[in-house]
Amino acid sequence: MEIALLPEGLTPSIAAFLLASSVLTSMITASLGAGGGVLLLVLMASWMPAAAIIPVHGMIQLGSNAGRVVLTRRHVDWRVIAAFAPGVLLGAGVGAWLLVDIPPYLWQLTIALFVLFLCWGPPLPKGALGPIGVFFASALTSFISLFVGATGPLVASFIKQIHSDRFRTVATFAMAMTLQHAPKALVFTVAGFLFTEWLPFILAMIACGFAGTWLGLRLLKTLSNQWFNRVFNLMLTALALRLVWQAALAAGWFS
Repeated sequence: MEIALLPEGLTPSIAAFLLASSVLTSMITASLGAGGGVLLLVLMASWMPAAAIIPVHGMIQLGSNAGRVVLTRRHVDWRVIAAFAPGVLLGAGVGAWLLVDIPPYLWQLTIALFVLFLCWGPPLPKGALGPIGVFFASALTSFISLFVGATGPLVASFIKQIHSDRFRTVATFAMAMTLQHAPKALVFTVAGFLFTEWLPFILAMIACGFAGTWLGLRLLKTLSNQWFNRVFNLMLTALALRLVWQAALAAGWFS
């Protein structure tokens, strides 16, 4: 069976723009810790069919984060990942089983409030940052990720509470998101989404994302931990406020 290079409805000019965006957004995540995945989701939502956005974005993010893990593997906190992985299986399994239809604005508002609390509120107690806390955070965000595809800021803000070193934060976050995006391939395939027509585009986006990651890590080396943490908080805050705005529009609070 012949597979077209571009799926139906995606023109060469739009595809080229999204490929360039993959480089830029991966560079942002690698150098500033977060933000690139959500920005790419917004850009993809502007031109791609609604049914394809979350599954295709999930596969692109799986590849991009896996590439980031390869380049930063010696900085990954594997103890955190050991607690995170079982939570991914639980959250994705429950989400795939329930396939609930909860209004997106409720998830958006919940994620935003948690991110703002984790960035600017009091530090979480040590017990919440241990294996049990990581497990429950992983299960919850993995469940939500199947429906909104934008839990990266919440996972990032939680991991930031555990690590102050910029490379440790970026590497552990990348591994966590690789695990969180992995079940989406199975879940959406079972749900009937055809990845084959999007495969060349997905692979090209992943390759561009790897290039952006390489550039972003070069930039990360020039930053101090203090400067990184400050910008990281501001980036997450901006993403949280955007989610609040989206929730308000979707709920019709201004109508």
